[in-house]
Amino acid sequence: MGLLDGKIAIVTGAGHGVGRGEALELAAHGAKVVVNDLGGSMVGEGADKAPAEEVAQIIRDRGGEAVANHDDIADWAGARNVVDQAVEEFGGLDILVNNAGILRDSVIVNMDEAMFDAVIRVHLKGTFATTHHAANHWRSQSKAGNQPRAAIVNTVSSAGLQGNVGQANYGAAKAGVAALTVISSLELDRYGVRANAICPGGFTRMVGAAMKDIEVKEPDQYTDYDRMNPGNSAPTVAWLASDQALHVTGQVFRAVGSNITHYEGWKFGGSVETEGRWDANRIGPAVNAEIFGSRAAGLKMPGRT
Repeated sequence: MGLLDGKIAIVTGAGHGVGRGEALELAAHGAKVVVNDLGGSMVGEGADKAPAEEVAQIIRDRGGEAVANHDDIADWAGARNVVDQAVEEFGGLDILVNNAGILRDSVIVNMDEAMFDAVIRVHLKGTFATTHHAANHWRSQSKAGNQPRAAIVNTVSSAGLQGNVGQANYGAAKAGVAALTVISSLELDRYGVRANAICPGGFTRMVGAAMKDIEVKEPDQYTDYDRMNPGNSAPTVAWLASDQALHVTGQVFRAVGSNITHYEGWKFGGSVETEGRWDANRIGPAVNAEIFGSRAAGLKMPGRT
């Protein structure tokens, strides 16, 4: 028995790298997969049906069930088409894996409007668009008395959760996806839908653009374990999508190499308080002393009188 036997999945951006590894992994565990990939370049230019077709054929050659989809998931109608195809081809939808993305890196002073908008469009709007249409399908199922056991797995990045120079657009989009994941978990629970996210790693096309001396291979081209195989995060996606993780929602995990780490996200740290409304002149000394523990003339150091 496979971990995902009988389940129907969509994986966006599944023609290469992380998404390709996820599509192959879900299929290996018994899921029927809609392999979505527009087939554009790393910067979002052009289109090519070959990558999605290739992955779908690999799945079929291995005894699984898969169809290719070439829609632009950041297009409202395109995102709906992907969901509709899953329902029409396989009879439903249980798993949505949002992975599609592009890069247009630049420091803020050199980044133009088109560079910012293009990256936000694919990563953040694309994740929202597929989520919206899938959520409407699941809500209809729930209202009809057929409560789903569905899962969304989104893709985030340390660039958004921890920051990275030259990626204001990408980092902002990925931070937005993390927030969208938590909100989706809260809103869609009533319809039997869980939402989580992973932060993957590995030598992908995007990494290869920044590090010219690395060898970029597809996940299925590795013959031995390699920490930088972009498919290493796929088992975590399969687990999050499975009924073994019915208790897990609204969470973010870093899955790189052989390590899985739970992100705890924004949480309260030190605080200062006064009586009534703060005087702006008093905030700096209080924060410096009690939160930052800085040494400033006339201020009390933490633990000292």
